[in-house]
Amino acid sequence: MRFMMLMIPKGYETAAFDAMPSAEAVAAMMEYNESLQKAGVLRALDGLHPPSTGARVSFAGGKPRVTDGPFAEAKEVVGGYWIIDVASREEAIAWASRCPAADNEVIEVRRVQELADFPADVQAVAAKYPELQGVERSA
Repeated sequence: MRFMMLMIPKGYETAAFDAMPSAEAVAAMMEYNESLQKAGVLRALDGLHPPSTGARVSFAGGKPRVTDGPFAEAKEVVGGYWIIDVASREEAIAWASRCPAADNEVIEVRRVQELADFPADVQAVAAKYPELQGVERSA
């Protein structure tokens, strides 16, 4: 089972466009990432720039509308993620619990939807796009 672990750092929603973690924090995180890789469970990972550098595209009324960051209404934002492949939700939580996160950080653990999770009619629609089967969607 694949799980996404979402890093949610409190305060990141208002971080400056050039905010960067300390070298010490990166070193600790790299050791953690290496342990995920050595265990054979890591599939993908990335950190994200602050919301002040991003944009949101909404579709009210069927028309795209772009809003540049930062986003005043945001209370929590994703700062980075991992995709891991483990045997259970409990194992995913155990990995998240080992992360060297700071006091202001939370990791949300969510199972990735697999095609087999959907009903047959949805699987039939997806089968029409074989070139997308097995695509690493988090890359």
